[in-house]
Amino acid sequence: MKKIIYFLPVLLFVVLGVFLFRGIQLDPSDMPSALMDKPVPAFSLPNLDNTHHISDLDIRGQVTLINVWATWCVSCRMEHPYLIQLASQGVHILGLNYKDDDSKAKTWIRELGNPYADIISDKTGSLGLDLGVFGAPESFLIDKNGIIRYKRVGVIDERVWREEIQPVYAKLDR
Repeated sequence: MKKIIYFLPVLLFVVLGVFLFRGIQLDPSDMPSALMDKPVPAFSLPNLDNTHHISDLDIRGQVTLINVWATWCVSCRMEHPYLIQLASQGVHILGLNYKDDDSKAKTWIRELGNPYADIISDKTGSLGLDLGVFGAPESFLIDKNGIIRYKRVGVIDERVWREEIQPVYAKLDR
């Protein structure tokens, strides 16, 4: 019986090691979404300037990249210049300012530039929750009919756009 007790920590260590090794091999940006190939959840929220409301119906008719961002998100700051570049190339980007302070978000846009056609103010995170957002940055590629066709967790940079998102975007933007 004593030999089994000595062997138990080794067995536990091996089992734990197998789980950790498996976890290292997973891609954290490959987060499945239950909403893939389903319509964007119904919503109606104010824009950042609080001049009008934006709804799920407003994003129909053109391919749209919804980008979830916040001023408290360090990675969002890294991503921002590339989003400006994409917008200058004609990519329609809708910002979703997630659980943030509107005045800080307005300052961010004023200082760093605005890649967004419009910005949804999601102060409580209700739309983010409906979309299954884990944090920021996250992005959703929406087809002309308002259907979610791609989800990206993490920063969009030139490589991610070229290798992952642009091939899907090109098929949708016909």
